[in-house]
Amino acid sequence: MPVKIPRRISTAILQSLSAGVVPRIGLEYIAVGRKEETAALLGDLENIALGASTFRLLIGRFGSGKSFMLQLLRNYAMDRGFVVADVDLSPERRLSGANGEGLATYRELMRSLATKTNPDGGALPTLLARWISGIQVRVRQESGLEPESDGFARQVEDLILATISQMEGMVHGFDFATVVTAFWRGYRQGDEERRSAAMRWLRGEFTTKTEARNSLGVRVIVDDAGWYDTLKIMARFVAAIGYKGLLLLIDEAANLYKISHAVSRATNYERLLAMFNDTMQGKAEHLGILLAGTSQFLEDPRRGLYSYEALRSRLAESRFSAGQQHDSPRQHHSPRQRVLSGPVVRLATLAPEEVFVLLERVQEVYCAHYEESQSLDGESVRSFLEALVSRLGAQELLTPREVVRDWIAVLDLLRQNSDLTLPALLQGQSFTARLTDMPPGSVPSSPNENGGSGGKAGSDLPEFTL
Repeated sequence: MPVKIPRRISTAILQSLSAGVVPRIGLEYIAVGRKEETAALLGDLENIALGASTFRLLIGRFGSGKSFMLQLLRNYAMDRGFVVADVDLSPERRLSGANGEGLATYRELMRSLATKTNPDGGALPTLLARWISGIQVRVRQESGLEPESDGFARQVEDLILATISQMEGMVHGFDFATVVTAFWRGYRQGDEERRSAAMRWLRGEFTTKTEARNSLGVRVIVDDAGWYDTLKIMARFVAAIGYKGLLLLIDEAANLYKISHAVSRATNYERLLAMFNDTMQGKAEHLGILLAGTSQFLEDPRRGLYSYEALRSRLAESRFSAGQQHDSPRQHHSPRQRVLSGPVVRLATLAPEEVFVLLERVQEVYCAHYEESQSLDGESVRSFLEALVSRLGAQELLTPREVVRDWIAVLDLLRQNSDLTLPALLQGQSFTARLTDMPPGSVPSSPNENGGSGGKAGSDLPEFTL
């Protein structure tokens, strides 16, 4: 009998995996391996809940499971009472930029703000309204006053002010407190315009200080220079109103590495350094930052984080752990050789037995979706894997993303063609290395004597490094 999975979830899982992206929901049905990395990151959540702050770099090849780990941790964090925000960096969304790219990142983080009861994002107004409603219930129970009385409103506001006054000593903390107070008064008086103005400020949507001053009486706005300070306030605020803390998940960090302008790239790395220092030195509270990128993004001496000396000296691994955590297969190294206490967490390649379990779980989801019994046994899964790893360079080139995508394609073909068998399908395909499927830069060509690539332009021969 196939496992029971809601159709909405199985659809999201199969569509996402077929497209090579990470499903937003249902990860628990297909998660395998990564026990050490997951345990380390869950330990970070415990520290954040106690008032600390953490910063982690999740490093791995394209398709190695970085985004999957981010989404998995996102779900774990929401289940444990955290507020979570996530963003994919891009040319339009960076940590800093002359055209407001940093502010665009902040706006996306605020748009994606999620909690256990609002897992799809947009949780900011609900979060504030629920906090105020909780205070009203508390005042009514403790004082016996009716909501319509003046004394009731005064006591509610006193409790609100007592909470937000904790933020006033932080950078822009007084203005943040003023905005939240304005939201409460708009909420109490039914003044939608004031409440909307407060939400616009918190989302970073005001473009001029004059407009914000006229609407809310504040002196500053969230801008490209100060958006990170506002996030630190938000982390402390959500902890004060009953959540465990704020977790920021930043994916596609390789887009910082791709910035061609050296000064602009250095400015982004400088902002990253400030975030690293704040969290690692305890200057922020109840805040966790998890950034995912490739090895080139971290280690490239010309354009990566290692090109910025202050970051290189902080992120460089111990000589006792360096070389033990790279993209080599997990089974080559003893768990004792892995060091996961530092800021850099490298995703090792999934072991063959873990890939086997992953494919079996994907097949379970597939069969549950189409309401049919499992068609391929363990021996068939093994033969599929053997066909893949027999390809040229497969052990180095294959990633979970590729394997799963090919597996779903095989399941589709077998379901749609009743006379087709897996052995016939595998024998009829040319399982050669598909270097064109690899992301740019993942398989560098060998330089020739003149500094060019190892092959001729337009050659059909694959290029690889020994």
